[in-house]
Amino acid sequence: MEKLFNILSGIIGKGRLFKILFNLSPMYRRTGGRLIEVSDDLTYVKIKLSLNYKTKNYVGTLYGGHMYSCVDGIYMVQLINILGKDFVVWDKSASIRFRRPGNKTLYAEFKITEKLLDQIKNEINRHQEKDFNLSVNLTDNEGNVYAEIEKVIYITSKEYYRKKNTKETQT
Repeated sequence: MEKLFNILSGIIGKGRLFKILFNLSPMYRRTGGRLIEVSDDLTYVKIKLSLNYKTKNYVGTLYGGHMYSCVDGIYMVQLINILGKDFVVWDKSASIRFRRPGNKTLYAEFKITEKLLDQIKNEINRHQEKDFNLSVNLTDNEGNVYAEIEKVIYITSKEYYRKKNTKETQT
């Protein structure tokens, strides 16, 4: 599968292929969200959540579950792909604060900076494992915030993760 991904990403671009595969995934399709822009290095992802009959709640606004689920997993999958095989990345926890009813199409932008990547690598080298707090907002076209989401992402080296799990299963 990895070989096929590498071949296809060489033909159409890694970002474009990532967007296509993510949007085709049944787990993500059901959120109502769609990836609309992805950089080739995967450091930037923009999603859209449309207000429609599938995403409306009882009172006609965006269902809160859709507002959260469309952003769930994006940072984790970005970091898995950017950091590579030497790291383990997990979503650990999340919180959402609804600021106003979602009565229109909303957007979220996920940005992984070089500064963040350097910080992650330095912290993992120093402490072996660490939780990182990342945030993202759901906004309209004018930049009005409808929901603030905080994600806690657990990252460790694959080597440390294996050793730690071996110790836990032996006790």
